[in-house]
Amino acid sequence: MEKENTELTHFNEAGRGRMVDVSEKDSTERVAIARGSISMEPETLRRIMEGQMKKGDVLGVAQIAGIMGVKQTSTLIPMCHNIFISGSDIAFEIDEANAKITIEATVKNTGKTGVEMEALTAVSVTALTIYDMCKAIDREMVISEICLMKKSGGKSGIFIRNKKLEEQK
Repeated sequence: MEKENTELTHFNEAGRGRMVDVSEKDSTERVAIARGSISMEPETLRRIMEGQMKKGDVLGVAQIAGIMGVKQTSTLIPMCHNIFISGSDIAFEIDEANAKITIEATVKNTGKTGVEMEALTAVSVTALTIYDMCKAIDREMVISEICLMKKSGGKSGIFIRNKKLEEQK
């Protein structure tokens, strides 16, 4: 069951940023799934799919970069906790008709704080790596729609984006 929290917890009594103290929280299994996409010229997508980019296997390198991004989240986002990651995966959905690659990152851990930021970072770093590897032939690429799709675990329970749409399926 989803519980909405309207209190901002990353501020101390003086209104300055702080890292939230999670020492009293229970450890639970936590999973987060994030998505995003990168749109490009059809020729760029064709060359990625056929392995014709000079920098190498674009999706292979981007997948590894995304996983590395998961592990670096706490060094990039100031108030994120350095947490143990028990699993991480990146999947791609190729949309040839719209010359777009959708990226989905799944991150798991058992701990006192969630992995939403790690999943969002994974998608962002993956998309940026695709951009970097293809920018020589397509500077018009657009990274968009990065969002949390689902999260489970912890006190707030389960979140599903567009829950009504999911229930209709």
